[in-house]
Amino acid sequence: MVLIDGEHYPPVVRATLTALAERFELAAALFLGGEEKLRAAVGAEAAGAGDAEYGVPLVRAPAASAGGAPGGVAAAALGELLAQTAADVVVDLSDEPVLGYRERFALISSALARGARYVGADFEFAPQTLDRLSGKPSLAIIGTGKRVGKTAVSGHVARLLSRRLGADAVVVLAMGRGGPARPEVIDGRRGLSAGDLLAASRRGGHAASDCYEDAALAGVVTIGCRRCGGGMAGAAFDSNVREALALLEQQPAEFALLEGSGSVIPPVRADATVCVASAAQPMEYVVGYLGAYRMLLSDLLILTMCEAPHSDEPRLRRLIEQVHAVNPELNVIPTVLRPRPAEPIRGRKVAFFTTAEAGRMPVLVRHLEEQYGAEVTCTSSDLARRPALTAAVERATRKADVFLTEIKAAAIDVVAEAAAAGGQRIVFCDNEPLPLGEADLDGAVVSLAERCRERFGREG
Repeated sequence: MVLIDGEHYPPVVRATLTALAERFELAAALFLGGEEKLRAAVGAEAAGAGDAEYGVPLVRAPAASAGGAPGGVAAAALGELLAQTAADVVVDLSDEPVLGYRERFALISSALARGARYVGADFEFAPQTLDRLSGKPSLAIIGTGKRVGKTAVSGHVARLLSRRLGADAVVVLAMGRGGPARPEVIDGRRGLSAGDLLAASRRGGHAASDCYEDAALAGVVTIGCRRCGGGMAGAAFDSNVREALALLEQQPAEFALLEGSGSVIPPVRADATVCVASAAQPMEYVVGYLGAYRMLLSDLLILTMCEAPHSDEPRLRRLIEQVHAVNPELNVIPTVLRPRPAEPIRGRKVAFFTTAEAGRMPVLVRHLEEQYGAEVTCTSSDLARRPALTAAVERATRKADVFLTEIKAAAIDVVAEAAAAGGQRIVFCDNEPLPLGEADLDGAVVSLAERCRERFGREG
């Protein structure tokens, strides 16, 4: 399929199409607008006989509505035409002012979401090759970036489904930037202690990687793997995920969760997809660039951090409107994240270590004190900043008898090591997504898991 505009003189475009026909079978052309160099009106409303001006079946994209998402109407038209023609390559012969940067990313997202390559004059985007699980339905949990709460959502989903299906019924595959050199099976069903994670760290592993966090806090079998580098369309530059799939298939669990890493998407064709985005991110990161691609891939969007100082009601409403402009069918659940200790801390003097911004600390501390009865004596938001964290740990040893920490960044090799040396009790916590208003997060997840089973039954 070819994208063209009226800012190019039609004979110039036709000559390029003739050259392209030596490399590709031309299924159709989508006319995106512009009239400067047209001598006559262009275009059929549906692909049909070869257009007299261009010599290929031609469709004219509808004009964009005022206030609509940039490129949204053209992207929707491209998606429909790809579905009709089954074209597997989109060649972009258009240019500004018809296609600006934002509009072009919307079209790229639409093509990738339908499995088509997008080829431009000096760039190309290709959807990554996806493997397929043969033995069990799967749900992918992907994100629009780092620190959006994706692992918190993954842990919540794993706990929810294991309560429904049984602790042996759920297995998680987690890819991370600090994952093991060879895929590793971590059995969290009987619990992972601080000693277990310290032992893994002392062996040279990154014991705060997502695979350990999922196993320890969700209490399920987890398969850890690694990746390096992240592409704009979600592919890793290098990973051992495909090697891990053999281990995943061998697990007796009946349902698989496939957790991405940052904005990287597991190279597996899941039966459904949950996307996690943060209301603290720039809106363009969620619905623009190739965030739009992730919206089109997904069946459910969980928005985290939907509170001050990250967002307010008008901004959240605008964000959800923009999401629905990209994917009108996408179910959106707004949430906030709150710390959930894995063990009782009532009545204890607690030092709390987190990756959350310092500005969020008062509400997090209040939650720990009101809901869990802790006396929070000191806090640190420096879990990912080692020099500052080391100083915070030294202060905490004089003020607290419990170190409460997320399993992230330097949690094990700095915080847990200091607790072991100083005699403090170490308690792990995760971040629990709590839905806002009348949103039913758990109901949406259970419904989507059932949809995974149905889709796997049809296709698997």
